[in-house]
Amino acid sequence: MSTTIAQVGESQSPAPAPRTGGLPKRLVRPAAAVLSGVMLYLSFPPRPLWWLVLPGFALLGWVLYERRARAAFGLGLLAGLGFMLPLLHWTGEEVGPVPWLALAAAEALFVAVGCIGVSAVSRLPGGPLWAAAVWTLDEAVRARVPFGGFPWGKIAFGQADGVFLPLAALGGTPLLSFAVVLCGFGLFEAARRFARYRSAGEFRRGAAAVAAATVLVPVAAAFAALPLVDDFAEDGTATVAAIQGNVPRLGLDFNSQRRAVLDNHAKRTEQLARDVKAGKVPQPDFVLWPENSSDLDPYRNPDARIVIDDAVKAIGAPTVIGAVVEPDSGPLRNTLIQWQPDKGPVATYDKRHIQPFGEYMPMRSFVRIFSSDVDRVQRDFGPGKKVGVFDLAGTYTGLVTCYEAAFDDAVRDTVEHGAQLIAVPSNNATFGRSEMTYQQLAMSRVRAVEHSRSVVVPVTSGVSAIIRPDGTVAEKTKMFTPDALVDEVPLRSSLTPATRMGPLPEGILILLALGALGWAGALAVRARRAR
Repeated sequence: MSTTIAQVGESQSPAPAPRTGGLPKRLVRPAAAVLSGVMLYLSFPPRPLWWLVLPGFALLGWVLYERRARAAFGLGLLAGLGFMLPLLHWTGEEVGPVPWLALAAAEALFVAVGCIGVSAVSRLPGGPLWAAAVWTLDEAVRARVPFGGFPWGKIAFGQADGVFLPLAALGGTPLLSFAVVLCGFGLFEAARRFARYRSAGEFRRGAAAVAAATVLVPVAAAFAALPLVDDFAEDGTATVAAIQGNVPRLGLDFNSQRRAVLDNHAKRTEQLARDVKAGKVPQPDFVLWPENSSDLDPYRNPDARIVIDDAVKAIGAPTVIGAVVEPDSGPLRNTLIQWQPDKGPVATYDKRHIQPFGEYMPMRSFVRIFSSDVDRVQRDFGPGKKVGVFDLAGTYTGLVTCYEAAFDDAVRDTVEHGAQLIAVPSNNATFGRSEMTYQQLAMSRVRAVEHSRSVVVPVTSGVSAIIRPDGTVAEKTKMFTPDALVDEVPLRSSLTPATRMGPLPEGILILLALGALGWAGALAVRARRAR
């Protein structure tokens, strides 16, 4: 009897999990999901590894292929964390890990939900096409909700050095993201078809052709769009100067010496004026200071006004000043001021896309439970309402303040309102020497190609840059070094297809995704009824 019981116990004990290359089989897909996310992260600047996004999505396609919804969500969450945790590490540079982990987890949840849809449509004929459309839908939602959205991590923004970049001029960042994701998922589909042919001799000509097309068509389309990338000076040129005054210290307290930040930018502008007088550099037609170059309101502070006025008169050119404006009542304004040498301030632009948890604090009492840094934002900023285009010595300059460069509409609006050049005044001092400034610079390079405009990026602490309409960086500064960039840039007024069509390409891709999800849902219902 004891022997029988022992034998029964042995037969009921669980068998050890099979291992694959030293890793238990049940952990292979989760590990691959994390790896796919890390590969997406590594494809972003400052690394020139844009091509890693393709095997990253190929691996994610294998991870999600025909998974059930619950498994797809879990695997997608792991991929999202592998992507977002390192990509957004800069958000905790000065405030500790809690805000960073919370934001990365929230963004990873969006990726996880999107991966449920990717898995569902992977069963459909032409799966990579529908899966790429679902990913684009996921990016579109993430760029809009909650709190106005957070587009950081859009796949298009990692492609400033990639072969797919010309597609930005054809259909904007949504089409660029879609094409890259399609090619990646297409690589998985092609590999899957080849493996089935090798193992079972199965070859379906139509399915193989579709798999090949999902890889080759995006690449061919990118090369076909190359003629849209042009830096010809349609409207002549302008000589522009970008001032990087630097800050007295890194981190959140950089602006505790607000007067020092203002003086740094004024002194660097006056040094530029001396260099012009000495013939070392050409006289600029206009000058761009960064966001927050004067956190002292020049309308309320006579000393700040005098410092700015003296610097602008010294250089003798219209200058855009980034200032914090403090109305008597209501929210603060993150404002760009057009300052004329002979007239002083003549026009303003208030930042429209303001940063939640940075420039204003939603759910203040709740967030305070997790971090006392919430009280650093003592008075919220409010969003502006008008598109910013300044006439600077005859050059119509579109204004996009820092964080706004991530939003399609903020940049496109300026070009539709006549901008011949785009300025992106920014302040990255809060994020130290992190990758943030390079990620943001890549966005501006993509925007240059998307709208075929020169883009000038003056930053308080760097990296400041002057970008050609073809996305190449003509000049750039080092981080945390006072400097001034002066360059002659081409001016353009023609509109790319991306600018003309606006949100239409994204809308079409969203409809494709919704149609595919409906199709997959209908098939699932039919299969359930059949069972």
